[in-house]
Amino acid sequence: MAHETPGETVAGTLLDQHCHGVLRTDPDLGAFEAFLTEADAPAAPGTSFFDTQLGFAVRRWCPPLLGLEPHSSPERYLARRRELGAPEATRLLLGGSGIGGYLMDTGLPGDLTTPGELAELSGAPVHEIVRLELLAERVANTARDADRFLAELAAAIRSAATQAVGFKSIAAYRYGLDLAPEPPALADVRDAAAKWLKKRPAGGRLTDPVLLRHLLWSAVHTRLPLQLHTGFGDPDLRLERCDPLLLTDFIRASRASGTPLILLHGYPYHRNAAYLAHIYPHVYADMGLTLSHTGARAGAVLAEMLELTPFGKLLFSTDAYGLPELYVVGARLFREGLDELLASWTASGAWSRGDAARVERLIAADNSRRVYGI
Repeated sequence: MAHETPGETVAGTLLDQHCHGVLRTDPDLGAFEAFLTEADAPAAPGTSFFDTQLGFAVRRWCPPLLGLEPHSSPERYLARRRELGAPEATRLLLGGSGIGGYLMDTGLPGDLTTPGELAELSGAPVHEIVRLELLAERVANTARDADRFLAELAAAIRSAATQAVGFKSIAAYRYGLDLAPEPPALADVRDAAAKWLKKRPAGGRLTDPVLLRHLLWSAVHTRLPLQLHTGFGDPDLRLERCDPLLLTDFIRASRASGTPLILLHGYPYHRNAAYLAHIYPHVYADMGLTLSHTGARAGAVLAEMLELTPFGKLLFSTDAYGLPELYVVGARLFREGLDELLASWTASGAWSRGDAARVERLIAADNSRRVYGI
């Protein structure tokens, strides 16, 4: 379901096809820094997480949107943020991001904005992406037995498919991408559900590989786009089990469905994601999170993604979470990196200016509009 505001999406702006809500309140310095890293431990002694590619990018791009000079100190920047207050700072940052629409994964915890609130703050439409594992866990909170759980889960997925524009799976976090590729047998699903419900503590996470496969195939059968976390993230995952190439057999098995599979993030396996998008007609690649964390090197990473990814199958996103600054950085690094690449390729004669402009529109928004039907 799209959450609209009185404003209209500006033609030619970015469509962020994977993001999250932002904080409703002002974070202190420590809380702000925690959003600049995927680590769960403090920065090296004598430094902070502003001393990263992402931290430097925030200080480059965000202070001018709040009336400060680029590269203002973290302390000065956060003081200015507090002067404005969280709602006004968020409006200014989102308004200056160049993003004209959002597809929001609502599955993260915390005091974060809803899709409707993000739409109000940004002045742009927000569409919902439903996280499968969270949906199953919510159903499990009230289901009395395995049969009731599976019936209610099926109903919840059908209901979500009438309102959301797509689904997302974090099986990479919960188990890894080295799952058996085929749909599990119903008897196996029932047995796995019964065991999980029996041993599950209140609020316990779904990690059973049979149930994770059941969720993936349930989403595939809706024919809505399915986003899949791949590549790096926080220490809750094992990176070697998040290589998108581990999905190859699942991709082959789901090909006949035609369901679009969007491989999120990818880094450092982004070239593998590009290969899969190159080979399989229903596979797409995404750059969210990767460009923000690679900062001044984002253009080099984007160039590597464009080596094999068909130009109609690469989707822009920020994977912004918690801080509106992450929307700004993701968008600016994408624009800057792509503009520099296209300028180089057109100057050398490898590409025409017309082709370069068309490819930029495809990646920035048009591919996502086509894939999600919005």
